[in-house]
Amino acid sequence: MLRYIGKRLLQMIPILLVVAILIFTLMQFVKGDPVQIMLGDSATQTQIEQVREELGLNRPFLVKLGSFLNDLIHFDFGESYMTRMKVVEELMLRFPNTLILALMSVLISICLGVPIGIRSALKANKLEDRFWMFVTLLANSMPGFWLALLLVLLFSVWLDLLPSSGIGGIQFFILPVLSGSIGSIASIARQTRSSMLEVIRADFVTTAISKGLSQRDVIWKHALPNALIPIITITGSSIGLHLGGTAITESIFSIPGIGLYMLNGINSRDYPVVQGCIIYLAFTFSIMMLVTDLVYAFVDPRIKAQYMRRSKKKTKSAETAKSAA
Repeated sequence: MLRYIGKRLLQMIPILLVVAILIFTLMQFVKGDPVQIMLGDSATQTQIEQVREELGLNRPFLVKLGSFLNDLIHFDFGESYMTRMKVVEELMLRFPNTLILALMSVLISICLGVPIGIRSALKANKLEDRFWMFVTLLANSMPGFWLALLLVLLFSVWLDLLPSSGIGGIQFFILPVLSGSIGSIASIARQTRSSMLEVIRADFVTTAISKGLSQRDVIWKHALPNALIPIITITGSSIGLHLGGTAITESIFSIPGIGLYMLNGINSRDYPVVQGCIIYLAFTFSIMMLVTDLVYAFVDPRIKAQYMRRSKKKTKSAETAKSAA
């Protein structure tokens, strides 16, 4: 298993390298001059050229790319054009807010989505199932920004129960978490329903029922563990998405997280900020996919055995080659 983890970590290096080169190249073709945005319309051409020279924007493309990759090797994403702060430091300052928002959103999504999906599967094609499928379809169809604004209008403007923006106590996270989790609840519920419908018709579930086990034991001890793989997949993707920062949610609720940081960087053509956020996003998704695969092995012994067989085969091949030499 450790060999597999090490291999996956090594595979992340070329992925992040390709992402870094791609996003750096794309940023060179983005319309808009960051120096012009920094200095405003009143700046003279001489001032603009001077700042461009200081920032290294006048250098040839390959020189800039080489400098960027050299800094990246040392985990340095550069400095923001606007704030003059290191991008890594800004990301670390904003990461806790994004982490809290992500964990709370995903936890609520799992706690509500999985039971709804199980209930729908048990009542397949009945009125209750049709009701939950309509609700989840509606939740998946609602635009995120519209839902967030609707929550602000209802709970902050009309009822005056919760703060509409900012950061502070737990009450400041309630509306952002609701806004970010409703779509995930619907996705997890629909995936759980589909997986459970396949499993509850299997022979081993019929055998468990014929032995006189209660429905609760059949569902939670036999059916659900065998239906977890697709649920884990969509949950892992959801965690990666939330950890990457949900720009719309953080922007509407003024949460100083990574999503809002990246959005501000895009609007101001702050190249180091955008590049750093994209690389962070790629790294986050890669780590979450690795964690998801490890959870597969923990949940399903067959997958763990497959990993172990691959590791033993490689070890045996290496020993054979060494003996032959």
